[in-house]
Amino acid sequence: MKIKRENVRNIAIIAHVDHGKTTLVDELLKQSGVFRENQEVQERIMDSNDIERERGITILSKNTAVYYKDTKINIIDTPGHADFGGEVERVLKMVDGVILVVDAFEGAMPQTKFVLRKALELDLHVIVCINKIDRPEARPDEVIDEVLELLMDLEASDEQLDCPFLYASAKAGHAVLDLADSPQNMQPLFETIIKYIPAPEGDPDAGTQVLISTIDYNEYVGRIGIGKVDNGSIRVNQDVILVNEHDPDKQERVKISKLYEFDGLSKVEVTEARIGSIVAISGISSIHIGDTICSPEHPEPIPFQKISEPTIAMNFLVNDSPLAGQEGKYVTSRHLRERLMRELNTDVSLRVEDTDSPDCFKVSGRGELHLSVLIENMRREGYEFAVSKAEVLYREDERGRRLEPMEIAYIDVPEESSGSVISKLSERKGELQGMSLAGDGSTRLEFHIPARGLIGFRGEFLTLTKGNGILNTTYDGYGPYKGDIDYRKQGSLIAFEAGETVTYGLFSAQDRGTLFIGPGERVYSGMVIGQNGKAEDIELNVCKTKHLTNTRSSSADEALKLTPPKILSLEQALEFINTDELLEITPSSLRIRKKILDPRERKRAAKASV
Repeated sequence: MKIKRENVRNIAIIAHVDHGKTTLVDELLKQSGVFRENQEVQERIMDSNDIERERGITILSKNTAVYYKDTKINIIDTPGHADFGGEVERVLKMVDGVILVVDAFEGAMPQTKFVLRKALELDLHVIVCINKIDRPEARPDEVIDEVLELLMDLEASDEQLDCPFLYASAKAGHAVLDLADSPQNMQPLFETIIKYIPAPEGDPDAGTQVLISTIDYNEYVGRIGIGKVDNGSIRVNQDVILVNEHDPDKQERVKISKLYEFDGLSKVEVTEARIGSIVAISGISSIHIGDTICSPEHPEPIPFQKISEPTIAMNFLVNDSPLAGQEGKYVTSRHLRERLMRELNTDVSLRVEDTDSPDCFKVSGRGELHLSVLIENMRREGYEFAVSKAEVLYREDERGRRLEPMEIAYIDVPEESSGSVISKLSERKGELQGMSLAGDGSTRLEFHIPARGLIGFRGEFLTLTKGNGILNTTYDGYGPYKGDIDYRKQGSLIAFEAGETVTYGLFSAQDRGTLFIGPGERVYSGMVIGQNGKAEDIELNVCKTKHLTNTRSSSADEALKLTPPKILSLEQALEFINTDELLEITPSSLRIRKKILDPRERKRAAKASV
């Protein structure tokens, strides 16, 4: 017989990127007494990864738990970025309701729609929290209308449409049920969670059923499975069986060696957990997302949606440039393979495949950001390798037609920039679907565009809009191939010989285009040192010194004025490289190079491809 466990609530916090989810979780933690009164707490506590803190985005979903009165509230902070949508899809299986956070100025955005659709499909209860109401340009009443319209568009049930709305400033640490109320603390939000989110339900006398929704990884204990106890109970030293709805042959007997529940920011070891508890289980090396832990007497898997397939791929190669192995700690194909396979332990949206070459691996993910975060993590860990330009993954339909992944791009730009943005996206096979004026006088554009049309576009987009544009995308399935796209109009400036760059050589090179390097840097033949103003590639000798004569001395070089080089970030370099180029990545350097370094071989290959 099913019963409700009234002293537990399980919720996820969902939102578009940068609408304030992680800051809201911070306040719920602080006001529930997780920290000592005088304890210093950094902002966005839940963003524990360095890259998350630097970029201000959440990449991995995080579990925490707070107590309000006598109720334990398990909270999951989810990513808002489209590239990490796979994380959101999975963790929603652990909860009974969601808090949808919406910016009081920006309103309902593309990812708001994506995450809300997932929550409604799972029939979860929704609390809407209009955040950042203390922003000067906040428009909470209009935003409520937008959210209600979105709920109707997504065919929400009457019960879901009748959801409570709260107004909050996560940064200031308060929430109110009515804008006329004087704000004090987060108590109204806590009360709404207890009142509106249903308690978890299950049969305590049935066999054990725990669906694994997230995998964590720890070098000391290996894989850690995280999931909710749906039925029965689970205890340490219990003999259980692993089954999976998408893999009917999987029936593996294992033993529960360690069991944890979440309390604040830490995991607490427990001996037993009952229905509704969110638990972490270590000691099972073969545990995967989507597995159900069952009693051996009733091995019945819980249904679980398939993880969305990757749409974009790039090759990760062992670095073989003339400067290879001088800056990295891990440089061999064995190192590269082991690290990529280890990433598969926690990232289910990633695919790693072997290729014809033992030194090259095809890595597929959900988007450029997804793969660039992996590259940046590996770089910081001391890995040295090279990557190719990102390319989309094509499919064929039953009639043999080529299909490609499509995106809906929502773009907010200053009015004066809208014409040039429309023109550029049209060149990249984008179709304008809608155009409207936003509340702050900017123009909102909606484009239906192939995913490859957006590869390498963000840098150009920021230039076109003078840094004032906002570009958001959401995956829109596969559609017919739209034709070839000319990614880059400009060619590359290529170093002619190996050596160290000198001011004299760079001075004559800078008239040809934009340089990426300054004096005193090591280069090699075939290395890209800048962008040509024209379409073709040019080879230049930037290590050339001036011939000395009686009347000219080398000190005259000091009078030469060099334009400061354009130093590319990882994302800019990944966007810049062309299909015949690679990006060489080391812990301390980023170098762009031609795939074929020898100029004669390069010319032969170019002729052969025509």
